Amino acid sequence: MIKEDALVAYKNKPALVKECPDGKYSIVLQNGEQLKVREKDIELLHPGPVKNFNGIATSDIAATAVRETWELLLDEDGAPVSLKDLASLIFGEYTQISAYAAFCLLQDGLYFSGGVDAIVPRGKDEVTAEETKRGEKQRESGERSSFLERLKACYKNPSKNHLLPDDARFLQDVEALAFGKSAKSRTMRDLGLTEGPEDAHALLLNTGFWKTEVNPHPVRFGIPLTHVSDNLRPPSAEDRRDLTSLAAFAIDSPWSSDPDDAVSIEHAEEGRINLYVHVSDPAASITFDSPAEKEARDRGATLYIPEDTIRMLADAALPLFALGLSDKSSALTYKMTLDANGEIIDTDIFPSVVKVCRLTYEAADRLMSAASSGVDSGTDSTEVAALRALYDLAERNLKRRLAAGAVSIDLPEVHIGMEDGKPVITPIIPYRSVSLVRECMLIAGEGSGSWAAGNGIIFPYISQEVEMQGDVPSGMAGSYQLRRCMRPRTISTKPGRHWGLGLETYTQVTSPLRRYTDLLAHLQIRAFLRGGKPLAADEVSARLGAGEAAAAAVTQAERASRNHWTMVYLCSKKDSVWDAVALEKKGSRWAVIIPALALETQVPLQKDVSPNENIKLILKSVNISRGEAVFVSA
Repeated sequence: MIKEDALVAYKNKPALVKECPDGKYSIVLQNGEQLKVREKDIELLHPGPVKNFNGIATSDIAATAVRETWELLLDEDGAPVSLKDLASLIFGEYTQISAYAAFCLLQDGLYFSGGVDAIVPRGKDEVTAEETKRGEKQRESGERSSFLERLKACYKNPSKNHLLPDDARFLQDVEALAFGKSAKSRTMRDLGLTEGPEDAHALLLNTGFWKTEVNPHPVRFGIPLTHVSDNLRPPSAEDRRDLTSLAAFAIDSPWSSDPDDAVSIEHAEEGRINLYVHVSDPAASITFDSPAEKEARDRGATLYIPEDTIRMLADAALPLFALGLSDKSSALTYKMTLDANGEIIDTDIFPSVVKVCRLTYEAADRLMSAASSGVDSGTDSTEVAALRALYDLAERNLKRRLAAGAVSIDLPEVHIGMEDGKPVITPIIPYRSVSLVRECMLIAGEGSGSWAAGNGIIFPYISQEVEMQGDVPSGMAGSYQLRRCMRPRTISTKPGRHWGLGLETYTQVTSPLRRYTDLLAHLQIRAFLRGGKPLAADEVSARLGAGEAAAAAVTQAERASRNHWTMVYLCSKKDSVWDAVALEKKGSRWAVIIPALALETQVPLQKDVSPNENIKLILKSVNISRGEAVFVSA
């Protein structure tokens, strides 16, 4: 039974017992707080009487006396002693002050362990190891304190870098926060800063630890930046239809390195046209649930960012399956037969061998321009005639879709490339051949969707709704408004109308090297053509869900990365003047677009303007970590 005025420990803190009624103890803590506790919740340190806390927890403990007592107890074979005996050995007397000091030594755990009734000395090896550990921790604490002082100096004056090379170890938690790998950062807390990825990014930039070129966004969205290492085997020998006599064109941007589609055309009887869309054929080697298929599903799509391309399939897949990289290419060909009105009346899909001519959009338009003006371009007249027929087909198909309610959005686009580690922004010219390729790919998507439905194959169909909102102005302002009318697309195993494209049935099959859903469609087609069993609806749906979730993250990472590099490009151009176009008034501000950057932003304008009116803006500031640039009217 513990008596009143005894000194006890409650949760390792000193307390005085004031009352002991009914087996419950009333205790008071050093801060004056009074509590009711059970006997098992407290430990007796000194029977008292102790009236106050004078001197308790403030006594100086001579390190020499403590160590001598520890060595003495070791020499006595480590026999246990009471708290009273330990206090008497170290301090020469047993008082409330020495009792609590001895209890603190027990809790410290360097030299002694056990409980207040049976305290034993720790072994020499244990004490030596603990002393080493504490010394390292103390040194680390001192080094961290010095680091924080240097970091604060850098943060206050970014122009001067006070950090040391070894400080990188203390900034790992900040980097983890900036990359989105962690939601917390001790260093940010120690500096009194908000623990957000943008704030961590700003700190790393302001201290000079990160260069502006560090792009954290792919990692934030969980995108693996390692290249796929699983090499695909070459396609096995099989019967392929020889289409090498057809002129086949792979038309793309000059920076494209993975051509996966090409087009051919031929005139048929009764005014019909056969459009061939030849597509890379990785499904000739990839099978369901193979390592390559699983990897592609996990990645969802190829990541295209200015500083790198992280492919959905192994880089080694390009020489095996990309079109036009060798004299002859294996392909999966989609042959759509169109009537005189441009409607698809039949679709056939089969493996093929093609001979592909690679052209840039500019080169294709230049060929057609030369042919139209009668200039000899040096190109085979048959190829020129085929290109002309493809241009005519594309124009007719666009008119057909627009008549069916398709939405046409025309806003500026740019390509962001890298030169010597710096971003270079180049406006994308809307060549006629861009429309040619787009329309041919849409016809392939339309035809393959109908083909799959007709053959009872479960397929990834894409649909989209459009919610028109009043009258739509012309020009960029109209495209800006139309884009807001487009609902997010839906991808499922059920066909549905794609209102945005003006198509009753639509799917995507022309980029199996770049998009998992396209590859999945190819795998279904391949299973059917081989006489096997395509996947059932639930299996396709499960794969679609996983692939689309991964692809959505890729899209977000690409968008954020493009914005990041745009901000890096602008950060050295303060007070530069930019041509912009007014899009829509939003309260006291205007939504505008800067065509040379394809950058949309909002600015306060000091004068009244109208939609599509040209204005000039001045760049005032750039915040790379938040991806924001502030413009004002010139």
